[in-house]
Amino acid sequence: MGRQEAAAQYGAALKQGRKTYHDCVLRGRYPYPQVLDEIISEAMVAGQMDLGVVEIPIDQIKGTKTAGRRTAFAADFMPLLEPDTEFAGKWMDLCQAHLGDEGIRDPVRCFEYLGRFYVQEGNKRVSVLRSYGAPVIPGYVTRMVPVWSEDPEIQAYYDFMESYPKTRLYRVRFSRAGSFQKLQKALGYEPDHVWSDDERRRFTAGYTYFQEPFRKLGGGELPITTADAMLVWLKVYGFDELLSLPAAELAKSIKAVWADVKALTEPIDVKTDAPEAKDGGLLGRLFKGKPSHLNVAFVSDQLPEQSDWARAHDLGRQYLEAVLGDRVSTQVFNGVRPGGDAEAAMEEAIANGAQLIFAVTPPLIGACRKTAAQHPDVRILNCSVSMPYAGVQTYYSRIYEGKFIAGAIAGVLSREGRIGYVASSPIFGVPASINAFAQGVQLTNPGARIILRWSCVEADAMADLARQGVSLISNRDIPTPDRIREPWGLCRVEGGKFRSLASPYWHWGNVYTNLVRSVLGGGWDALGPRGNQAVNYWWGMNSRAIDILLANDLPEGVRQLAEILRRGIIDGSIQPFPQATTEEVLHMDRLHECVEGAIPGYEELLPMARSIVRLQGVYRESIPPEKEDPIL
Repeated sequence: MGRQEAAAQYGAALKQGRKTYHDCVLRGRYPYPQVLDEIISEAMVAGQMDLGVVEIPIDQIKGTKTAGRRTAFAADFMPLLEPDTEFAGKWMDLCQAHLGDEGIRDPVRCFEYLGRFYVQEGNKRVSVLRSYGAPVIPGYVTRMVPVWSEDPEIQAYYDFMESYPKTRLYRVRFSRAGSFQKLQKALGYEPDHVWSDDERRRFTAGYTYFQEPFRKLGGGELPITTADAMLVWLKVYGFDELLSLPAAELAKSIKAVWADVKALTEPIDVKTDAPEAKDGGLLGRLFKGKPSHLNVAFVSDQLPEQSDWARAHDLGRQYLEAVLGDRVSTQVFNGVRPGGDAEAAMEEAIANGAQLIFAVTPPLIGACRKTAAQHPDVRILNCSVSMPYAGVQTYYSRIYEGKFIAGAIAGVLSREGRIGYVASSPIFGVPASINAFAQGVQLTNPGARIILRWSCVEADAMADLARQGVSLISNRDIPTPDRIREPWGLCRVEGGKFRSLASPYWHWGNVYTNLVRSVLGGGWDALGPRGNQAVNYWWGMNSRAIDILLANDLPEGVRQLAEILRRGIIDGSIQPFPQATTEEVLHMDRLHECVEGAIPGYEELLPMARSIVRLQGVYRESIPPEKEDPIL
């Protein structure tokens, strides 16, 4: 390469550097490379690690180690000094070397902090290679380990440090802790799998291929990493598919999950009140006008004759048909396995005209997401809570409101001040139910204690409490108001048998009727139209999604107390957790001080309970995914 060509390259780089400088000034941003010594102090660093020579992604080089020479470069490392300076001459020398026979061989020296690199030696080498669009540059790297804190960025970085020995790639950076384990699963690897050179090259090729359309769609403006977005995409599509898709089809597939990508930047919108059906309004993206009829499909991985949960939802479907008559028709797909079978069932439902699909168990979330990406005009809802997807809305009930009333009843009836509570699994909403029950007990019997057991840990927890002499025990809730033969809800132990006194119950028929009526009335947008935010419907007594069933022989004064509390919850004058936000209630992971017991760890759970905890557990983000689980 001749000097004239090197001078032309410098001129182009200088033009870009001046543009970057002026753009930064206009936007109020620092116009030069950041200086690491000015960003961190000794108190922020727990130690240093020498990593040897690393292939450094050039776009992750953000500044210099010290302040020297920083004004020679714009923030993007493009030069700012005139072409006749000594600096420019050396820059052109490196330019000639880069395209000559020898190339730029010497690695730069960098310090790395929180995934960003700061050059100690080799600023001009970085500048030259960046001007040519080189994706990486070799460098001796010293990692500055940040002091641990609860800051999400620090937690994500510590997760990255743990994963780096397996990948040896700085490109694989996530903004949330726990994401790397999900990537391992998405790629078909075991959690501790160490990538081979071929696997590293293959992933890098796929990552680079994905990055361009992601950035063209505006990904560079989002406060997430390319790896974050790629993981969202991999939850619907496969990595082999990424490598085989034509560029146009890849861009189309990214657009199909774009709402879920952007949802990473927004909190989940938890809606606690059912909408009012109206005779008018817009149906958003589902319909162009108000429909007179709606085709609704129900999909379950269980059979109603074998599962009380599936039976409760099927009764809800029957209630929907009875209330709305010929304004609605339903399709039923029961006993389909999560994964391919569920996807096939949903595809069949859509082929048969389904406009709205209810998947009634959390394990179907993976099939819901894949189907939603393929059919953006079909509304798909999954019966679960706290799912971070904009493409699939979720619904559940605030059963803790009924537990509060049951607790107040238990407090009145307790003689010895020891009340048992058998919880199901440590999933979202269950700690709230335990604490709401405790709040109710404290309302009527401030000195009482709650003895907590978990059915997901011991199969015969209720009988064990009875053997200990506990005479009042809160068992699992009644799924439907017609199932009163078994010891549901709050029970009294009498002669070795359990007699049900009061139990919250779900009314899925009201949930489905409210949702479908809103659509038929032209108010789909009131339910939360598809956008960039995940929507969870979490309805309670005021939406008639739950209620409480009382035994006929319950003392009249106790019945009146229960009715006062029920009406207060419905009108909002009584709240089990008056000082807590909806988000805090949903994600409770601590127990009331009057509760004797603890939330069990994952390793303590019975095998049959582990799958639901992986999907809906209060600590699900800390559980490494397994191959058979959907990637959340």
